[in-house]
Amino acid sequence: MALAIFDLDNTLIGGDSDHLWGEYIIAQGLVDEKAYRRQNDEFYLAYQRAELDIDAYLKFALSPLPERSEAQWQRIHQGFLREAITPIMLPKALQLLDKHRQQGDYLLIITATNGFITRPIAEALAVDHILATDPELIDGQYTGGYLGTPCFAEGKVENLHHWLQDHPFDLHDSYFYSDSINDLPLLLEVGHPVVVNPDPALEQTACDKQWPILDLREPA
Repeated sequence: MALAIFDLDNTLIGGDSDHLWGEYIIAQGLVDEKAYRRQNDEFYLAYQRAELDIDAYLKFALSPLPERSEAQWQRIHQGFLREAITPIMLPKALQLLDKHRQQGDYLLIITATNGFITRPIAEALAVDHILATDPELIDGQYTGGYLGTPCFAEGKVENLHHWLQDHPFDLHDSYFYSDSINDLPLLLEVGHPVVVNPDPALEQTACDKQWPILDLREPA
């Protein structure tokens, strides 16, 4: 059994769930439209430039959660999953997951997007496990804080190595699929890095290193 690791946003799905969640709660009237969209867009552009302050972003992204209970947010998320995420699931990505599943591989998503947003998506994709930055939850109420080291850039490597203490896979035999230059630290850790519909910086790196480049957005 090999370990097959996947980024989520713009890799397994054809969009960014973090940014889409911001747009969804704006459309639902749950946050101030003008102010929230401006900050949401600014953080997304910073991510694309590989300049994201992950602590500042997580504080922003998690700030609405204390305003409602865990149960209320779960109901809202069900609509988000149905309306915003299911339509952008990529048939070729689903085929790739199934290929590894049929090989007997262990399927792991590792994502910078917080676990409130991504754990239901991982469940819908039927992967074995997900590593994400989880929001702090106390007695059924979100605090607006988060737990542990943010699962972003070098933090993905740190969180993966911590997880591997109890799941002894060999990274030299492992795969990691990603679209983003932010994931270069983890791509360098595995024996089988694979680039998926990459951003320009990662595409250049992949060409230089002769890494495989996949297009999961073309028709299946």
